Amino acid sequence: MNIILKRLSLLALILCIYASSIFAQKVQAVNPTIKIHNYVTDQSAILNSSEIGQLETKLSNFEKETSNQVIVYIIPSLNGESLEETSYEIAEQNGIGQKGKNNGVLLFIVTGDKKLRIEVGYGLEGTLPDALAGQIIRKEITPYFKQGKYFEGINAGVDAIIAATKGEYIADTKNNEKEKQFNVGICGLPMVIFFLFFGFGFFFIFSIIRRIFGWGGRHGGSSWWNTGGWTSGSGSSWSGGSSFGGFSGGGGSFGGGGASGSW
Repeated sequence: MNIILKRLSLLALILCIYASSIFAQKVQAVNPTIKIHNYVTDQSAILNSSEIGQLETKLSNFEKETSNQVIVYIIPSLNGESLEETSYEIAEQNGIGQKGKNNGVLLFIVTGDKKLRIEVGYGLEGTLPDALAGQIIRKEITPYFKQGKYFEGINAGVDAIIAATKGEYIADTKNNEKEKQFNVGICGLPMVIFFLFFGFGFFFIFSIIRRIFGWGGRHGGSSWWNTGGWTSGSGSSWSGGSSFGGFSGGGGSFGGGGASGSW
């Protein structure tokens, strides 16, 4: 009996070590540190230098006036990663907003996937709540994006974000009510979400055991865990950006507030 317990304990230890190693590799591969040095970073080359300069000047002046930091970050593809998680990581890693005030906003755009998100810092969630951020995406940004007018959409979105933080952007109460009803419907499915999460966890643990004992499957091939990091279509990393500088993160924090959209 003691021998069986020892073997089970050893197996549990091996599983923990192995799972920790895989998770660390995944985090390192999928969430590399991205340093932002500009108010506008355009990895997709959808803006020219004059357009970037206009946005940089507007965002720099806005920070000087209010201490709020709004950053525009544009990439060509998520490479299969989550829009929300990627946006949150970029905002957190760069400390957008001032420490203690947490007054930062990230306008994150993925041109190839036609997705975008407004990530809102803790301190601005009152003036720029999720519903209002969603309204800005739908009414101010995506109508232009659908026409291929990226600068106009980004500029309109930035203006709306600035106005919202000043309490000058009017919310669409009809759309907000529809969103509330939709969210209530989602909350009525907690058991489905629980079973989906439980099933994924079981599959994850079983996959680890299969790898340790070599139970079937092919070895040596690529897997979901080693698909690589975030890169642009040319293979270069996402760091870098425009020739305009001046941004320096102030240590702001984020809690996942904001809204996502597509066009």
